[in-house]
Amino acid sequence: MIVLNDVLNYDLKIYQNPDWFCFSLDSVILANFVRIRLRTRRILDLGCGNGIIPLILSLRTNAFIEGVEIQEDLALLAEKSIRYNNLESRIKIYHQDMKVFAKNNTLYDMIVCNPPYFKVNDKSMKNDDVHKVIARHEIAITLEEVINTAAKLLKEGGLFCTVNRVDRFMETLLLLSKYHLEPKYVRFVYDRIDIAPSMFYIEAIKNGKSGLTIDKPFVMYHKNKKTSEYDKLIHEVM
Repeated sequence: MIVLNDVLNYDLKIYQNPDWFCFSLDSVILANFVRIRLRTRRILDLGCGNGIIPLILSLRTNAFIEGVEIQEDLALLAEKSIRYNNLESRIKIYHQDMKVFAKNNTLYDMIVCNPPYFKVNDKSMKNDDVHKVIARHEIAITLEEVINTAAKLLKEGGLFCTVNRVDRFMETLLLLSKYHLEPKYVRFVYDRIDIAPSMFYIEAIKNGKSGLTIDKPFVMYHKNKKTSEYDKLIHEVM
């Protein structure tokens, strides 16, 4: 069933179908962590799902934002949310396989992607709806294909921003290097500071110079209470 939900406490609404796919915290973190440069004019979200990242980015930048999504149902929901929020002049969604989309001649200043985190695993996919399976598992696209696609579509010096599980950190670094995307900034996300991080955010520049900054941890809870930084993330764009 399609429902209209608030986007946290932001001034946005989003259409979702809980049986298919709902936006997740990692998408909210990605949309808030990206460091948008003044010269950024065009942004692309690869695998945009129901459009949560373009919607949040519209609160942070005047750049034109595009999204490409292989699942037609989710692309249509994204378009419906864009119309509801009166953002048709600022956001455009394409229903297409990103590998096919990469054959276009358009180049972007910034590309973001919240990719499928899991490799194919029959047990973990067994009871999931097909929309969730494609969003979570490397059925339609692999991490390497995502990074290769981003490299093809970025301008020289363009910025690629993504999140992933910590167990794929080294793989991500190696693939970025393979496709000439130089890692420049990393931030690890912790549920609590006394346990290992669950996620990381990373930025890379196409054919950039070497030099990596690792920022302070982003910690969500301290003694079972939201940290001030996490609480701010939920209530307003960063």
